[in-house]
Amino acid sequence: MIPNFVDIGGPWNVLPLGVHVATLEEIEKRFAISDHRKYLFSGFRKGVLALRKAGCRKIFLDGSFVTEKPIPADLDVCWDPIGVDITKLDPVFLDFSDGRKKQKEFFHGEFFPVGFLANGKNFFFDFFQIDKFTGKAKGIICVSFSKI
Repeated sequence: MIPNFVDIGGPWNVLPLGVHVATLEEIEKRFAISDHRKYLFSGFRKGVLALRKAGCRKIFLDGSFVTEKPIPADLDVCWDPIGVDITKLDPVFLDFSDGRKKQKEFFHGEFFPVGFLANGKNFFFDFFQIDKFTGKAKGIICVSFSKI
């Protein structure tokens, strides 16, 4: 279940601290509530299904898409490489060139392996749980592929 947003002092409300497990249907119902958000969600779904096909078991969703920001800029995802068959993984997931342009074109957001460093000191999984405006802890969404 996706909890209600909380105010931590930033420009818009965010998810409360924690990793909140949800299905794709729950994410769509909660966050794909405008044409723009539906567009972002369509790319997210495409990326999730491609990762699942390669054997990925878990992804973590972040970005302004999972906030109360009226027009989110994008969505950010990190994925767990455990169980992923690299031969079945779409090469776009490992293409970080040109500001991750191909990922943004394909998936309307960015997808990083959880163990990659986001800012030179924090792994994406941890980085996603820090609000960039306040520096305070916030929540993210987890999709477990057994839940799809």
